[in-house]
Amino acid sequence: MNFYEHQRRNRRYTALLIGAFVLLFAVLGSAVDASVTGFASGGADLPYLTLTALVVSAAVASLGYVRGADWVLASLLAEPLRPDDPEHRELADIASEMALAAGLPRPRLFVIPDPSPNALATGRDPAHASIAVTAGALALLDREETQGVVAHEMAHIAGRDTQVATIVAVLFGGVVMLADWAQRSLYVCRRNARPTPLLPAAAMLLVVVSPLLSRVLAMTVSRRREYQADATAVELTRNPEGLARALEKIAASHFPLRTASRGTAHLFIVSPLRRRADERDGLWASLLGTHPPIAQRIALLRGTAR
Repeated sequence: MNFYEHQRRNRRYTALLIGAFVLLFAVLGSAVDASVTGFASGGADLPYLTLTALVVSAAVASLGYVRGADWVLASLLAEPLRPDDPEHRELADIASEMALAAGLPRPRLFVIPDPSPNALATGRDPAHASIAVTAGALALLDREETQGVVAHEMAHIAGRDTQVATIVAVLFGGVVMLADWAQRSLYVCRRNARPTPLLPAAAMLLVVVSPLLSRVLAMTVSRRREYQADATAVELTRNPEGLARALEKIAASHFPLRTASRGTAHLFIVSPLRRRADERDGLWASLLGTHPPIAQRIALLRGTAR
């Protein structure tokens, strides 16, 4: 795929995700109004809850687009680099090299104080991007391996994969909030003297499928982007073996990343949740897994080296 077309597709994806999220809130707001206030039958002058749902969802989506990266980093307890730490200085040097190679501004750099080796990139565009690497990765990986990991994350920034991935992480929290609202609305509806089946059906459906909705949101960030980022990292470093070794070491680690969640798992270079779907291929794995199989990624990288 043409690189600029990839960027345009990610911008369209972001707009569609935000639109679908706002529409989902509006639909449930209308169900609440119809069942509780009775606006559908003329029982209320204005669909107050529908309007409230639209305002809240638009605010969540807008703030998520602007501040989503900061929210993600805060949820992971990420900390700025310390100049007095040699590993942190080396990370800063590597990031400067890879930013120069990619023709991008150097992203903000953070360290996640966790022994599990991993890394992620987040941000709405290259000018507002951040890369966070765990303390475990800095301790485990050598310079070439760290360079491969940083190059992989720079590839996501260059292709604006981080724009889609960050908004997905924020909207995941919105879906959880929406499911909770649906449950509370269902309770109010049951106490209503004129209950209608519209809200109970909508609320129960949302409560039941919200975990699946969260997975679908994460899956909008295609597995293919990981292969593309691996390939771009090789172009930047001219060293496929460095990234291959890094993936091997990260995959071999059994430390769980304690601050990661289902909402942020898709952001990492390797899924911190280590789900079985991430180690398989095929249609079902593509629907449930956030990452392609590590063994396949390593084989492709080493095939490039040969």
